[in-house]
Amino acid sequence: MTSEAVNRTDLAPLSLAGRGKVRDVYHCQDQLLIVATDRISAFDVILPDPIPDKGKVLNSLSVFWMTKTKDIAGNHLISADPATYPEECKPFSTILQDRSMLVKKARTFPVECVVRGYIIGSGWKDYQANGSICGIQLPKGLKQAEKLPEPIFTPSTKAELGDHDENISFSRVVDLVGEDNARWLRDTTIELYLFGSRWAEERGIIIADTKFEFGVADGERILVDEAMTPDSSRFWPMDQYTIGVSPPSLDKQFVRDYLEGLDWNKQPPAPSLPAEIIARTRDKYLEIYRILTGEDLSAS
Repeated sequence: MTSEAVNRTDLAPLSLAGRGKVRDVYHCQDQLLIVATDRISAFDVILPDPIPDKGKVLNSLSVFWMTKTKDIAGNHLISADPATYPEECKPFSTILQDRSMLVKKARTFPVECVVRGYIIGSGWKDYQANGSICGIQLPKGLKQAEKLPEPIFTPSTKAELGDHDENISFSRVVDLVGEDNARWLRDTTIELYLFGSRWAEERGIIIADTKFEFGVADGERILVDEAMTPDSSRFWPMDQYTIGVSPPSLDKQFVRDYLEGLDWNKQPPAPSLPAEIIARTRDKYLEIYRILTGEDLSAS
């Protein structure tokens, strides 16, 4: 059963704090209410067609990981159960179910914390051009999709909506946030990735790379936004993984690959997605959630 897609929310009288590519964020007393819609973006452009249930996967998987990794890094999650939200949220309980979280307000670091365990995507392009990624020199002779000797921290800037993230060196991160924060961001990013990678590998999935965002709340550095979702990660089935080619994926790369085959300049407006691509993308998101958590969101 396919639920109706949620492309945009309007939870008045709650005050809108902002709309991102995927999430609508509302002020809720001294906290924030984050609602994961079914919007999908590619190449930093929001596509016209939502993917049903996508927001539920992103939100529920983030809650899953944040619960499991809270001893590695604290996070902004207060609750993901609409029954526990403040009274003004109660009229929206149906739409908030499975796709929302009540969180602490945090001052975010101006860095996308990317970690790569395998060489693919823009990292592969950088390596082909100069043998390094974000100033990190890598061994010669690596092939596409090959596992790196150890995971590497390859941060980027946090671009405004419509702009592109830019890979930066660790020294640039130090300039932006200070050395102590930079080292914490790097070490915590890699530790979270290693935990997730081990969990996924036990279930037949490779996490090739992922990205995190962090902030400060009540004087504590914490994980915010999302965690190891198919929007922020590359998930490869182990039984389909081959070095030297871009493996099939259970993530947003499927949509990117489809769009790469079109005559589109990656500027707005984005082309519409065929019904088959929408359905297959939904299936991939639901499948990776089921594999990693053992739960079936499509029945909810």
